[in-house]
Amino acid sequence: MLNEATLQYVLQHAHDDIRMLALRGCKDAQVNLPLALQQIQGRQTARHKLPSWAAIDGIVYPPHLNMEQCSSELTACYKRGIADRILSLGVAQIVNRKSSNSKFLDVTGGFGVDFAFMADAFDEAVYVERDPDLCALAAHNLAHLGKKNVSTICADAVSYLSSISSDNFALIYLDPARRDMHGARTYALADCTPDVTTMMDDLLRHSHYVLLKLSPMLDWRKAIADLSPHHVQEVHIVAVDNECKELLLLLARQDTNSQHFQSSIFNLQFSTAPCLFCTDIHSRNGFHTEYCPSSQSLLIEEIIQPSTRPKDVCVTRTLNSQLSILNFLYEPNVAVMKAGCFRELAADFNVRQLAPNSHLFTSATQVTGFPGRSFRITAITTMNKRDLRTRLGHLQRANISVRNFPLTAEELRRRLKLADGGDDYIFATTLSNGDHVVILCTKLSS
Repeated sequence: MLNEATLQYVLQHAHDDIRMLALRGCKDAQVNLPLALQQIQGRQTARHKLPSWAAIDGIVYPPHLNMEQCSSELTACYKRGIADRILSLGVAQIVNRKSSNSKFLDVTGGFGVDFAFMADAFDEAVYVERDPDLCALAAHNLAHLGKKNVSTICADAVSYLSSISSDNFALIYLDPARRDMHGARTYALADCTPDVTTMMDDLLRHSHYVLLKLSPMLDWRKAIADLSPHHVQEVHIVAVDNECKELLLLLARQDTNSQHFQSSIFNLQFSTAPCLFCTDIHSRNGFHTEYCPSSQSLLIEEIIQPSTRPKDVCVTRTLNSQLSILNFLYEPNVAVMKAGCFRELAADFNVRQLAPNSHLFTSATQVTGFPGRSFRITAITTMNKRDLRTRLGHLQRANISVRNFPLTAEELRRRLKLADGGDDYIFATTLSNGDHVVILCTKLSS
């Protein structure tokens, strides 16, 4: 897809600033400069986002918007794990009555990152993309990556589904485009392309499993209610390095002929809530922290029409009493925060919230395995100037966070006259009795 002169230009300037290259221009008429700059920028992005692809010469990268929207290698591997788990349960043989081969379909192929990683779990994989340029690019890259079990089709998702026989795939994957015709971001399911809210019957007719990648900005309860609540079996909130990246919903068809599915895979009745997985992937080593609330306390009816849940157990005290309970402090990771399962978190780890809106937890003894950051508390103070000077006056720098507090972190930093960084951590928050407090901590190793 790149002529030799353009390819050599890309390799020669792989680490250069594309803005300077664009200003400098290129005197070689054989070099397609716009395409070369696109490849240089794409490869530079891929070094962080798709390192295994960036290491391969010959991979062709799409425009910047497509690179921005595509999954990272870490999140693509996570979805590959979901596919592996489905197939390990023997479901492929149940749902694929016409063939012993397991088949995978991606009807919103895009750049093809998720497809390329997930396809390896199946005997056959079909990539569908309505943009002919992206489709041609994906076909080139998949061949370059040595994928032998794949086929690429340029078609619209809805029209392709209407053209094939039903019950043909073990898994169908969709990543609806979250931009309108003017390029503005959209988050509501009905505003994405394709509109999955109108496609569920078709999707579940063609496969027992459907995996949807949605915007992390969406509320997962609202997303379930907008789709087919009794079909959603798993909700995955996926973060990378404590930054929320994806909301994944795994849906399954209620098939009376598939007793294995109902009784063995999720061990859930269809009237209960989906399994919720809060995952934070650590990029430096590829490991991940996963929290799945042990108490599936929300029924489907509560998701559709939220009821008043019992208040979370909180620390309700003045600063002058029961300070011994505040030996350790815990901050949930962003995936848990997005899930909002604070009551379940408190029960699972035997910790207490400082206040319903603080989302900070405390315990008398150290808790291991908490999904987030853990700290040892060294001092607690009110916002009284004398108290602050007495307990924090020795500090020159600290890492400051605020939760449910009237000042921003920067405003508090200026008031305390502290530089950023160091080994000390300050959390400013409001207790359930209304007291504003500042908590000084040291971080515990994870």
